[in-house]
Amino acid sequence: MKVIGSKTKTLIIGSGAAGLAAALRLDELNEEETILISESAFDSVSINAGSDKQTYYKLGLCGATPDSPRALAESYLQAGGADGDLALVEAANSVRAFMRLVDLGVPFPYDAYGQYAGYKTDHDPCRRATSCGPYTSREMCKALLTQLARRDYRRHFQGRVAVQLLATPLEPSSNDSIPSRRILGAVAVNAKGELEAIMADNVVLATGGPGGLYARSVYPECHTGAIGLALEIGAVARGLPESQFGLASFTSLEGRQVKAEIGPQKGLKEFRWNVSGTYMQTLPRFISTSADGGDEREFLRPYFPNVSAMLDMIFLKGYQWPFDSRKALGGSSFIDLCVYYETEVLGRRVFLDYAKDPADLDFNELGAETKEYLENSGALLPTPIARLAKMNPGAISLYKDYGIDLAKEPLEIGVCAQHNNGGLAVDARYRSFNIDGLFAIGETAGVHGVARPGGSALNSGQVGALRVAEFIAHKKGEGSLEKDFMAAVTNATIKICSILRHARENKIDWRRERREFQRRMSESGALFRSASALRDAINEADRQLKRLLPDNYRRVDDNERTITEDEIETLRNVQLCLAHRVYLQSILSEVEAGVGSRGSQITLDPNGAAVSPLLPEDWRVAPENEEFRKVAFCAYVQTTDVTNEFGVSTFIVPTRPIPEPDEWFENVWRDYREGKAFE
Repeated sequence: MKVIGSKTKTLIIGSGAAGLAAALRLDELNEEETILISESAFDSVSINAGSDKQTYYKLGLCGATPDSPRALAESYLQAGGADGDLALVEAANSVRAFMRLVDLGVPFPYDAYGQYAGYKTDHDPCRRATSCGPYTSREMCKALLTQLARRDYRRHFQGRVAVQLLATPLEPSSNDSIPSRRILGAVAVNAKGELEAIMADNVVLATGGPGGLYARSVYPECHTGAIGLALEIGAVARGLPESQFGLASFTSLEGRQVKAEIGPQKGLKEFRWNVSGTYMQTLPRFISTSADGGDEREFLRPYFPNVSAMLDMIFLKGYQWPFDSRKALGGSSFIDLCVYYETEVLGRRVFLDYAKDPADLDFNELGAETKEYLENSGALLPTPIARLAKMNPGAISLYKDYGIDLAKEPLEIGVCAQHNNGGLAVDARYRSFNIDGLFAIGETAGVHGVARPGGSALNSGQVGALRVAEFIAHKKGEGSLEKDFMAAVTNATIKICSILRHARENKIDWRRERREFQRRMSESGALFRSASALRDAINEADRQLKRLLPDNYRRVDDNERTITEDEIETLRNVQLCLAHRVYLQSILSEVEAGVGSRGSQITLDPNGAAVSPLLPEDWRVAPENEEFRKVAFCAYVQTTDVTNEFGVSTFIVPTRPIPEPDEWFENVWRDYREGKAFE
């Protein structure tokens, strides 16, 4: 199989908002030896995801309410599981990152005096959030791409799928130490189906979250994630059990007219979108039907004492959109459980209907908060679609962009995977914990802990790009590792060819295999978790990995062959399947440690509190053990480069506190002049 080679100082993988920002920052720092590779500039989560008004979270920049980097950092740490140094970094650099986007033309709103007004988002005690509409991250990408074009940036190579990270051989280590390696580069498949080997001193992984791991996901179809590439070479991960789930729509696009500027998206079959904010605050009808669309009913009513109580809880769902175990018993997240029961247990379908009011809606009977919000918004109007048009017309038009008219058809919804707060373990410069030269930014980096203020992910990617670029620009050159690189390329080629030959000979269907591990993650590693189910899932995952991999890697004589799109998906399945195995092990470790229910998941416990007499008896919630907020759960793969044998190890580390650096100006100035700020 033909291998094409190239060499650069820095390789960025992924062209979402974080990867584009890293490329731009490095270019502005005259780091010309930088290559950015991606499948397409239009296939990232940043381009294709959002919400009713997608949030960017930053330091407060309006009014008389005091704020500071320290105060913002403390907000990041409220739910536990996050590191103080990263919280301070993302707080302190939020204004710089945000204003950079403003200067690039992202239309964040400000008043006549130049103040950037804010609002409260989930897990946020202050009004720090801002938005430029449902497509905030798309606007960020457009601005970054425009600026790169103005700079005549020609080192973004699209049509590339990274299939293997390359690193130095594992050094012998004792049983109580974590193996460390040095990054060498990566292997990708290009648009011609050829393997490209790229030697790099630094690799910046900006490939987003694990969108391909769950059966029901709000991640765009075109996004699968690639954290498994780093896990394959033994990179330490942290916080993988801490995912976010929430209500989202998924609508078939068959026969619909989609706006040209949205795509192109490869193989898009359905439009997925978070139904947060005004999608709930307009009080739509929650209806369910049988699988064939019959037997329609407003199914939430039996769970509440009266209609007004139900509607008030739907309204709160807008503020409190992600599923939160603390709000499962009598709070707004109880609605998620009702939807989950209706869809995943009863096998029915659930829809939001904006064309008709819920039966017996009486504005005068609503709770004070709900009524006041609608009244202040001038939205005490008949029908949810009229209220939505008054409060947030963009929330209607974005669905129309995909040929979906909310005034004429209901939205099918479910409880979907939405975000992973964990990722690769990184320090305050977003460097891998144990792979020298490997960096992770955006959702690939495990920085958020148990829960995060809504919109902090957009800030994290921009701050991470800034921090990585500054560090690389001031980093001393590395010694030549070309010999190690060539050996790694040889091993990777043998491995890739062996996997593909094994798949051909055994007629492995990548679609069936992907559905299998996605189903497993949704059943055992999503909203509900139990030790017994997780152990069974891990055993099944091991069997699937064994089926996907050959007994050994051996040289295959097929130099004239190119790799097909289906074969790319076969290779992608290997890293995704390995990733889901590591996630499951991490989740099991947290459950067995006795952490209990926290964040966006419920740990089942026979002695826990019952959710509702109308829901399954075994839906009993284990209380959270708050002592575990002071630690983070980590995992890494014990692997080799030349066999398919591996193991997954987990361990617990204390979270790092917020630093208390010397803030005396003259001392800071001196350290800055001496370059210590870039270490």
